[in-house]
Amino acid sequence: MKKNQTRRLANLTAVVTGATGGVGRGIALAMAEAGANLALVGRRLPLLHSVVHECASCEVQARAYRVELRDDCQIRRLQSQVMDDFGGVDVLVHGAGEFVRSSVAAASLADFDLQYQCNLRAPFALTQCFLPSVSARKGQIVFINSTAGLQAPACISQYAATKHGLKALADSLREEINYLGVRVVSIYLGRTATPMQARIHQLEGRVYHPEKLIQPAEVGNLVVDILSTGREAEIIDVRIRPLAKVA
Repeated sequence: MKKNQTRRLANLTAVVTGATGGVGRGIALAMAEAGANLALVGRRLPLLHSVVHECASCEVQARAYRVELRDDCQIRRLQSQVMDDFGGVDVLVHGAGEFVRSSVAAASLADFDLQYQCNLRAPFALTQCFLPSVSARKGQIVFINSTAGLQAPACISQYAATKHGLKALADSLREEINYLGVRVVSIYLGRTATPMQARIHQLEGRVYHPEKLIQPAEVGNLVVDILSTGREAEIIDVRIRPLAKVA
């Protein structure tokens, strides 16, 4: 990894969830290159340590936190550990998520609960935990959403409902904390080249061509650009989709 000489996020501390996945990892690496110190959150500790090692090569502080985001006790413990390790948080990136595909008629309530807990309840709980520090530092909160949070196609009603809810959370939060100098952005991603997207293609019976999809590294670069925007402005919503449309 090449060290970014601009270091636009130097001296900032960020919490990034879903850091072992495609998008979360891409964001973590881009932020490390830009100089941010990172608290990386995920469930698969070996993969987390791998991402930590990659980020640390950029001469930033990076730590791994194995957390089950559906467990309130683990979220509170994460807050305590991060505050002890870093002293405060400037940026909170919600990158974790779950996806289950099913028609309304066939969908299980257990799958709905899983997606609600991971995609909506956990970001709400994490935001509550870190909001005092982010607000005190006039920081920023990034919600990695989906284009399904704007328009719901067939067979993903549960997932889309949680992503619509995530949009509402971000919009309401922004209205509550803008006066404190805190910025809130939602990024609505179309199909992105991630392990989750490979699984979605399989469920849809489609051939997976990751090179035709949004690249996680580009999402990471976009997040750094947004976070680096001059403080006189605020980017609220960004929608990005592949140029080549799925047939």
